[in-house]
Amino acid sequence: EGVKFKQKQTAQALSIIIEKGSPPLGGISDIKEYVKRGAVGGIISLRGLLNCADTLRAARLLKNYVLLNNEDRDYELLEELCENIHTNKDIEERIYSVIISEEEIADDASSELKRIRREIQIKNNSIKNKINSIVSSSSMQKYLQEAIVTMRNDRYVIPVRKEYRSMVKGIIHDQSATGSTLFIEPMAVVEMTNDIANLKIEEKKEIERILLELSMMVGDTSEEMLNNQEILKELDFIFAKGKYAISINGIEPKVNDRGYIRIKKGRHPLIDPELVVPIDAVLGDEYTTLIITGPNTGGKTVSLKTLGLFTLMGMAGLHLPAEYGTEISVFSAVYADIGDEQSIEQSLSTFSSHMTNIVKIMK
Repeated sequence: EGVKFKQKQTAQALSIIIEKGSPPLGGISDIKEYVKRGAVGGIISLRGLLNCADTLRAARLLKNYVLLNNEDRDYELLEELCENIHTNKDIEERIYSVIISEEEIADDASSELKRIRREIQIKNNSIKNKINSIVSSSSMQKYLQEAIVTMRNDRYVIPVRKEYRSMVKGIIHDQSATGSTLFIEPMAVVEMTNDIANLKIEEKKEIERILLELSMMVGDTSEEMLNNQEILKELDFIFAKGKYAISINGIEPKVNDRGYIRIKKGRHPLIDPELVVPIDAVLGDEYTTLIITGPNTGGKTVSLKTLGLFTLMGMAGLHLPAEYGTEISVFSAVYADIGDEQSIEQSLSTFSSHMTNIVKIMK
């Protein structure tokens, strides 16, 4: 029954893909660690929060994809899975409104952050204007190596010739490799730069508060999000099987538990469809052993592998590249001994080597 259930899931996935197109599975990530961090009061990284939002969005879109506009179509098995998906557009949209990228938070993530960044911008503009006026001053020109403004340790500095150090009031932050140039922060901008440093500390604290708030929102819905993760994982696999069925022109096989196998025009899925030679095979009804003979490169090994592969594919819920009427059986295990290897160490012939493997299989 489990195999029939998997086959039915694949059949429904195939049908819905044909009717509605590819499922919206983009953006799904493994967010378990992020969600668990939020659940215990930890701060989730920008990347982690974006992954959570992307996965929430994918879950919402996939739920709508499966449940909406079905008319009289029967997608019961997929619908049951999607009905258990929990959507939370509020968290999704809040994260997207706050986080621009994995490295940047929006200015309007909060009114406080907006205020802080506006003040930083105003201070920066004031410093630039002040220091540019210093550099362009005719009385200062002769003391400078170049009439430029640069940065050292997040401070605005000007390149002063070493011999004129005493003529320029300020703090030395660096010097050139030769020692002939000193990079000095003029005293006129030191206080404003200190103000910016303090504002950046406030900015960092506010960003941490915002991230904690978002992390708590994720943590408060951890059970639902982890449940979604498992459902999305299952649906991703089911739809992958549906897409694969389309790509190989597969059919849903009949399934039994009597050891009966019937392959009709079966095509090995790894052989070029333009070159593959379909096979018919029956096993397990009137006889339980099948011997295949023929010349080299006649397809004996491929036929054997096709039988085993079809059995494993069918048990996994994969459709088979064959014609309708194909039937597979459910087995507890599938074993194979294929090849012509010999064990010189044990002095066994090719035949006895295979017999040793078969004895192990029979046990």
